[in-house]
Amino acid sequence: MLIVAFVTLLVAGALQPLPSVVALDVHLLRQLAAKHNVTSILVFGDSSVDPGNNNFIKTDLKGNFPPYGGNFINHKPTGRLCDGLLAPDFIAEAMGHPPIPAFLDPTLTQADLTRGASFASAGSGYDDLTANISNVWSFTTQANYFLHYKIHLTKLVGPLESSKLINNAIFLMSMGSNDFLQNYLVDFTRQKQYTVEQYVEFLSRRMLYDAKMLHKLGARRLVVVGVPPMGCMPLIKYLKGQKTCVDQLNQVAFSFNSKIIKNLELLQSKIGLKTIYVDAYSTIQEAIKNPTKFGFVEASKGCCGTGTYEYGETCKDMPVCKESTKYVFWDAVHPTQRMYQIIVKKAIASIGEEFLV
Repeated sequence: MLIVAFVTLLVAGALQPLPSVVALDVHLLRQLAAKHNVTSILVFGDSSVDPGNNNFIKTDLKGNFPPYGGNFINHKPTGRLCDGLLAPDFIAEAMGHPPIPAFLDPTLTQADLTRGASFASAGSGYDDLTANISNVWSFTTQANYFLHYKIHLTKLVGPLESSKLINNAIFLMSMGSNDFLQNYLVDFTRQKQYTVEQYVEFLSRRMLYDAKMLHKLGARRLVVVGVPPMGCMPLIKYLKGQKTCVDQLNQVAFSFNSKIIKNLELLQSKIGLKTIYVDAYSTIQEAIKNPTKFGFVEASKGCCGTGTYEYGETCKDMPVCKESTKYVFWDAVHPTQRMYQIIVKKAIASIGEEFLV
């Protein structure tokens, strides 16, 4: 049930202003996107990118209640396991669009369809067993719903324009944490089948397979977010009885991220898929080691409740800190909107003409 991760582009005017150089980059991003007709964002993954699909699934993994969404538009809890915006929302705003909607959102409009949607499901992972444990959407299920999206889009704009929109879209994948924290370390099925090293390799193959599947479905630009330093999550430290990060888990995350990077290089060289890797691991770890550099005052616990173990249902209606912008973590698992914004600030430098052309 541990779900984290994430990151990618930026947003003009979200939250507190960022340095002007970033604003210029966002302006350039919008120009490049317009120049090359990149108007759609299609999202797959876990809670790091789920804007509320789980609200409509029979699962306990939800965030559609206070204090979640306290910094969102109109302070509304939407299902995002965060105090505010997620990274895909930042990308959308940078391109001049509203926040990315959940595909299952009944208020989804025809205009929304042309700008993309999120098929992500909190609690999911590269391993389909991970999603089954929490009764959420696996990547395979997310891809199947993307096929439904394509049908709706084709009916709306016609087959040629539909294919054009999808080929020009930014596809984003963000998951992996749950495969280790919810699946391998809790459920004994995979432990009996694989060593940790073997499971990392198994997930790497699954990630590569999933990326190839998206390519077959029309993806030509793929952004993949690496897993964060899992051992630094407040909940993990609480369960381990440690005040410092659990190095063993961080090493696993680092190893898996290395596999992701190699996979993206392979996809680019073999099938011509344009790829970008977003290094959430290093940015979050840097913020934890040197919080004042980023304007944080608390990097060891979350803003919700005691900040040590509450997330999801256990965070429901709990008191929160006064200034979430001063915290790295929103709850005991998920980063704050401000942390996402900082990761995005670093990631946006990777988006350029060679990716959007």
